[in-house]
Amino acid sequence: MKTETTIQGLTASLAPARTTKKLIGFVPTMGNLHEGHLTLVRAAKKICDVVVVSIFVNPIQFGAGEDFDSYPRTLEQDSRLLADVGCDIIFAPSVEQMYGKHPRLTNISVSQITNDLCGESRPGHFDGVAVVVTKLFNIVQPDYAFFGQKDYQQLAVIRQLVQDLNIPLEVIGVPIVRAADGLALSSRNGYLSEEERIAAPTIYQLLKQAEAALGEGQALSQVLANISIELTQVGFVVDYVEARQPNLQPIEQFDRDLVLFVAAKLGSTRLIDNLQIDFKI
Repeated sequence: MKTETTIQGLTASLAPARTTKKLIGFVPTMGNLHEGHLTLVRAAKKICDVVVVSIFVNPIQFGAGEDFDSYPRTLEQDSRLLADVGCDIIFAPSVEQMYGKHPRLTNISVSQITNDLCGESRPGHFDGVAVVVTKLFNIVQPDYAFFGQKDYQQLAVIRQLVQDLNIPLEVIGVPIVRAADGLALSSRNGYLSEEERIAAPTIYQLLKQAEAALGEGQALSQVLANISIELTQVGFVVDYVEARQPNLQPIEQFDRDLVLFVAAKLGSTRLIDNLQIDFKI
């Protein structure tokens, strides 16, 4: 496994694969890796000849007061984990390598599907994601890119970006990886206190209860309200509890497939989760 810190170095390392027309898979991350990230790498290894994992904490997707400075940088540990699952190349650029010394004058914005959910409480976040992902796609030039479905809205934004800009790759969403108690794996779970970690799986438990309630005919609006009430009672500060169609369009009642979304703070840690529910006639 190689580690490249410059665009020039990565291009050189990928040149043999391009010459021999090998399939290149790409997994973009911000490091502090966990089993969810490793599952993305394993998925990439199944269909690609060469797998590149980027480790870059992207400053322009963090808002004021968010955790950019304190976000864990664990490159040595991440490298060991990636070697164990067969990653071929780590791309770990500096901020200067990614954005240069001069002011960035170009922005990329995906409208409509970024207006609510996480986009409402994190203004500018998805613009920052769109810029860095576009840059990484241009640098790596993969055939396939792999993203976790825990960040469902982000995945939808990236799919739209690739479609709208005719970026020649296929985006593959990989199902959420959960701890034994149901908590969706996230780098930010490490911020939870012992007591908060015990309470955190309540989000998934309530999503599953909501799925059962919808199956029994309970109104969608009541199901969403119940999730919010019960999270608040446990000690969460709820950002949103919403339902959307799989394409993120609004939905008023459970008469087609939908996705339930939750974002809530537990202490100082913001947790997100979602559950896809199929409508059965």
